[in-house]
Amino acid sequence: MSNGTLLHIDSSILGGHSVSRQVTSAIVSRLTAADPSLKVVYRDLAADPLPHATPTSMPADHPLSGGQGDAASQQALDDFLAADIVVIGAPMYNFSIPTQLRAWIDRILVPGKTFAYNADGTVVGLAAGKRVIVALARGGHYGNNAAAAAGEHAETYLRWVFGFIGITPEFIAADGIAAGQRDAALEGALKSAAALKAA
Repeated sequence: MSNGTLLHIDSSILGGHSVSRQVTSAIVSRLTAADPSLKVVYRDLAADPLPHATPTSMPADHPLSGGQGDAASQQALDDFLAADIVVIGAPMYNFSIPTQLRAWIDRILVPGKTFAYNADGTVVGLAAGKRVIVALARGGHYGNNAAAAAGEHAETYLRWVFGFIGITPEFIAADGIAAGQRDAALEGALKSAAALKAA
């Protein structure tokens, strides 16, 4: 048994109507069924949002805060650092991630905690070893050959952000939700969640 910690993050503003929330729930169910010892820490960024970033709203560990940071922001960073697995619900709003999720990311990209710069200016990711699984929900289709691919700034952004701190994220996507394919998109994503590699 791992006795590890799973951090479950939802960011959709749609409540029970949300596709990404249904998919993150299925992912967490799959992983906890495979490893009942996992401790799950849950954060709903829509119901309990972090404020937009200011120096005083950052974690105390962030250089911008001057050591006088916000307790909720520090908790968000601490929860991320303590997690072995992070499951994130990321609906795409207006071609990018929700502002609530962006505010959370602002709390976990902290110099000296999740990344550092070498003397030559290259970046070292300090969060390697964590498993990050993202449930994407998108209204249209944004694959490499899609006409709208250049407008996709959710998956591409998250791949870069987590890569920057040393993590290669996994994605389960439900596409075409606003294009009359909601049921099929959700069904496919839930099947992918159920088939997810447990470890």
